[in-house]
Amino acid sequence: MSYQVTARKWRPLTFDDVVGQQHVSNTLRNAISQGRLAHAFIFSGTRGCGKTTTARILARAVNCLNPQNFEPCNECEICREIIDGRSLDVIEIDGASNRGVEEIRNLRESVRYAPARAKKKVYIIDEVHMLTKEAFNALLKTLEEPPPHVLFIFATTEIHKVPATILSRCQRYDFRRITIEEIIGRLTFIAQQEKINIDNDALLMIAKKGDGSMRDAQSIFDQVVSFCGMTISGKDVAEALNIVDLELFFRVSEIVKQHDTPGSIALVDEVIKNGYDIKEFVGGIAEHFRNILIAKTTGNTKLLEEPEPFRLRYAADAEEFSLNDLLRIIKMVTDTENSIRYAVQPRFKLEVLMIQLTKMDQSIQIEMLLEKIERLSPETLPEKKKVQPVSVAASPAVQIPKQLSSSAPPILGESRKTYSISTAKKTNGEPPVSSSSSGAVSLTSISINEIQNSWNVIRDEMRKKRISVGTVLGESKPIEIINGVLKIATNNEFHRTTLQRSKDDLEGLINSYFKTKLRIDPFIGEAGIQQTPKPAQEIKTNAEILSPSSNIEEHPLIKTLYKDFGAERI
Repeated sequence: MSYQVTARKWRPLTFDDVVGQQHVSNTLRNAISQGRLAHAFIFSGTRGCGKTTTARILARAVNCLNPQNFEPCNECEICREIIDGRSLDVIEIDGASNRGVEEIRNLRESVRYAPARAKKKVYIIDEVHMLTKEAFNALLKTLEEPPPHVLFIFATTEIHKVPATILSRCQRYDFRRITIEEIIGRLTFIAQQEKINIDNDALLMIAKKGDGSMRDAQSIFDQVVSFCGMTISGKDVAEALNIVDLELFFRVSEIVKQHDTPGSIALVDEVIKNGYDIKEFVGGIAEHFRNILIAKTTGNTKLLEEPEPFRLRYAADAEEFSLNDLLRIIKMVTDTENSIRYAVQPRFKLEVLMIQLTKMDQSIQIEMLLEKIERLSPETLPEKKKVQPVSVAASPAVQIPKQLSSSAPPILGESRKTYSISTAKKTNGEPPVSSSSSGAVSLTSISINEIQNSWNVIRDEMRKKRISVGTVLGESKPIEIINGVLKIATNNEFHRTTLQRSKDDLEGLINSYFKTKLRIDPFIGEAGIQQTPKPAQEIKTNAEILSPSSNIEEHPLIKTLYKDFGAERI
């Protein structure tokens, strides 16, 4: 007997043999037993899931001379004719090559004649979605009211292309993708019957490569047997199919963890030299990090379709990556996978991806960052940010809380800051004035009028250093001095943040010009109009701003992160 491929030799002959479609098999068998068989069926599903096979089994089941539990016996004369493809009463039509209206007109003529030997005349139209619109319309009347001896069975991989008028006249059965476990079980049975020794790793690789299609998996099985002979190992399958070893993907994750950019370029070179398909390799990276993500989110590896030793390694790697970082990595990899399809130089795309992965910084939750900032005290801030007390007399210091008049919410724990300033007794009703060895004068000797009168000079000097800040100063105005803090009114959030970012330079310029030690506090308010400080109960803390009912996007720090540092929400 001539050689037959596995997909034909081991094609299911009964409903029970059809793998993974029990919902369809049981329904059809019950319909036959109850005498409630419809006159038209449409089977939809991915390739290699058993649509045409089930249609042939149904054709034999309704015509079998000796049915066994409403299954075809596959031994009677009618069954043998159908199996051998020589029955005059079971007609298989390829919808792709017989898609015109003339072919359907011929079919309408032939359905009027009774079957030659069988009980029913069965028409199986494969890839029915390929029929033209006119052909479908010509079929409508016959499909709705066919002769009692006719049974229509349609099969399609693209059910959405079949007109609704056709679907409404048929019983629809959706065939599902075949799982990896079901494919492995069927291949194990075939290997036992064929006396082939194949290990579990090899079966898993073949089943994954089949991608839900039993026919594809069986074709790959034949290819592997031809390469390896009667003893097959996982290593042999990887070599035969040029499958990327999982070890290479674990090297990718290790390179990402270590931020090893030179190592990433060397790995790309290794991929190219080994002849791996670049798009397939990038898809493998996505699946690899998906496995880490699943292990991270579920806390176990039961859902991973990998050998047990690798599952343990995935569990270990899940502890090394944060959830947000895994999501970012997967997005970057999938975007690259989509773009490689149209790339002239896919290697460049892969190299750029690997460099991006190694240069990627760890993400941090904005809520956590703000919570940490909120808890900071002046003592924990960097040295240059600490507020030094200004001595105006030798009397004991008194703690005076900083007053908050800005409409913006407090940042860097300003709501808790206090500043030390010494006081002295007045003499003869005059305000205390003291001078230091450096020549700086007391804060109380500087009036807001002096600053306002010299504001244009401050603006012009700042323009020489930073023109953008000088421009903003021209549209802002100093309002008042409170406890050594110069309040500067600005017209909008952009101006306020611009001055806030240049706070050190601006304070240095003002203090150098007036020989004093002022701090600045820009706030939003019409320039030149003094803004009334908010009552204490209206001032919100960061914790209140970050409450579920508030909009975190409105926090000034968040806006600054977006605008000035290019931050992205994950």
